[in-house]
Amino acid sequence: MAGNSFGQLFRITTAGESHGPGNVVIIDGVPPGLQLSVDDLIPDLQRRRPGQSKVTTQRQEADEPEILSGVFDGRTTGTSIAVLIRNQDQRSKDYSDIKDKYRPGHADYTFDAKYGFRDYRGGGRSSARETSVRVAAGAVAKKLLTEACGVNIVGYVKQIGELVADVEQPESVTLEQVESNIVRCPDADMATRMIELIEQMRKEEDSIGGVSELVATNVPAGWGEPVFDKLKADLGKAMFSLPAVLGVEYGAGFGVATARGSENNDVFEQGDQSGTIQTQTNRHGGMLGGISSGMPIVMRCAIKPTSSLSREQPTVTRDGEPTTIATKGRHDPCLLPRFVPMGEAMMAIVLADHYLRHRAQNGG
Repeated sequence: MAGNSFGQLFRITTAGESHGPGNVVIIDGVPPGLQLSVDDLIPDLQRRRPGQSKVTTQRQEADEPEILSGVFDGRTTGTSIAVLIRNQDQRSKDYSDIKDKYRPGHADYTFDAKYGFRDYRGGGRSSARETSVRVAAGAVAKKLLTEACGVNIVGYVKQIGELVADVEQPESVTLEQVESNIVRCPDADMATRMIELIEQMRKEEDSIGGVSELVATNVPAGWGEPVFDKLKADLGKAMFSLPAVLGVEYGAGFGVATARGSENNDVFEQGDQSGTIQTQTNRHGGMLGGISSGMPIVMRCAIKPTSSLSREQPTVTRDGEPTTIATKGRHDPCLLPRFVPMGEAMMAIVLADHYLRHRAQNGG
């Protein structure tokens, strides 16, 4: 179906379903000569995989990637890279009794409305299982960006429910801080409270949402296009393409609605290095006019509570008859901890695409 590809010069195409044999991504545009192996993909896939802790779904998937093409003798060849991740722990029988019922919050009804039938096993193509291969592609994009420009991307959990982490300098958060706890929050005290809240939600057969913050540092000024392909627009589309994302903002975000121009403008000054320009503050989130400014790119994604609940809820059948539904299976009581590597991956894919586009137009 249409809509399975994303990007222009760094372009990914994915295929696969939650309960099918596996998921695959084809990555086009990776320059030749980049050192790459399965070992480069595994760390982020381990951060995304199910069954990694007590606050995530207990579906057990090793998420071991197989590079099928595009790499020879440990280096990219410049041709299409194909990565396959096989599904190993499907329990399709968990969904057999709801195949004719619409799960609240899911795409069951809209898939039926579009295609006339659907894969009811765990959401099929709309399942977050598809994001496994996006994370693999994001790992490739991260390596390209790091080696070409020194770009670094770190995401973390900023908020779960009413609990908000204290992060004064997003650009200073390190991967080590994020990975120091199972909820991926750099505020250790708040992380403990977040874990308790998630465990409470599981006991109550409920779920909770929150906010993930994503930060890219060392992005050079000048990436992005001034009209339809603004960097912020492509980043927005990338984040909204991920399951469960209901809101995206960057910089001051919706805070600008109550600010005055004199309060919101970031004043320019000479940078720390001779000949560079920076701003004293970063309310613009690293992008002006849709083009990177050289300041850290700071985004936030609002993630809804998990729609699959084991508690009984009212719904209707495909024929419109009232009924009730309780979704069996293994589901995250909170999506935030596993969303972090997904958000990082999509940010990396967009930035890698705009790096290649900038290089193609301006050279060097």
